[in-house]
Amino acid sequence: MPNASSWSASSPLLLLWEDSSGTRIFLSLLYAVLAISGTLSNVMVIYLVFSFKKLQTTSNAFIVNGCAADLSVCALWMPQEAVLGLLPPNSSSLRSAEYRLLRGGLLGLGLTVSLASHLLVAFNRYVLITKLPSVYQALYQRRHTGCMIGLSWALALLLVPLLPGLWTPGSAQQPPPRQTDGSSRYTALLLALAVLGQTALLLHCYLGIVRRVRGSAKRVGVLTFLLLHQLPFPAAPAPPRRAQRRLSSVSVLLLCCVFLLGTQPLVWVSLLGFFLRPPPPALQAASWLLLCSLSALNPLLYTWRSEEFRRAARSVLPRG
Repeated sequence: MPNASSWSASSPLLLLWEDSSGTRIFLSLLYAVLAISGTLSNVMVIYLVFSFKKLQTTSNAFIVNGCAADLSVCALWMPQEAVLGLLPPNSSSLRSAEYRLLRGGLLGLGLTVSLASHLLVAFNRYVLITKLPSVYQALYQRRHTGCMIGLSWALALLLVPLLPGLWTPGSAQQPPPRQTDGSSRYTALLLALAVLGQTALLLHCYLGIVRRVRGSAKRVGVLTFLLLHQLPFPAAPAPPRRAQRRLSSVSVLLLCCVFLLGTQPLVWVSLLGFFLRPPPPALQAASWLLLCSLSALNPLLYTWRSEEFRRAARSVLPRG
């Protein structure tokens, strides 16, 4: 029997070749729910930002960039997985190398740009709160912001072809060739280290925000200078300073916890598989599911506490 662990370690897909029909149907339904909810939420955020001038800020430009990347996962990749999960394992669609490459490319491109957008948003807010307004304005000019967004896509386009062992799964009936196991293990290790480094930078930015907001009531007043409503806590009406500092800290920490829950299982599962032994396929599948589910949750993470986004959404959604 083929080695299921080596097969699942080289594939980002949650549909494993040995899964029962019940498991595949369950995963297909889960994909469908995430695809519908993620597509609607990402499209809604993009539409609101382009439709309301108050929302056209630098921080929201990075959020829209992440939403566009998440659409690659929610609107293009997940629906295909939902349909393929209902097909028999010996389907010709599952055996097509070109089709598998396309699906893997969509997933790799979307996740790479999405993770880069998380870091861009965190760094933008860190500079806004911890640096002088003049520094923020000089760094985040329109041209510089466009270059940052363009670099996130250029980086993704360069990395996706370099990760064939990770983004391109094997056949649904057969595991990948044995000679690719070593390269896929090193690819998974590099992915884990990259996500771990990105997470460390993101936590540094958000924890720096928490320290500054909690340690300086005067600095909280400066937040209204430009983008207070873009932070993950309400902008108006302004609560008392002590309550505002406590609310901002809890909201930022909650955002970090959700991000860690979505990314770190895959990191540690990959490290475990490289240094010790391959973890069970179900554990690997669950770690990938958590990472992919972030594409559906990201719009809510950055807009759920924004009064400006809520007002804009209420103005376009039907009353009642």
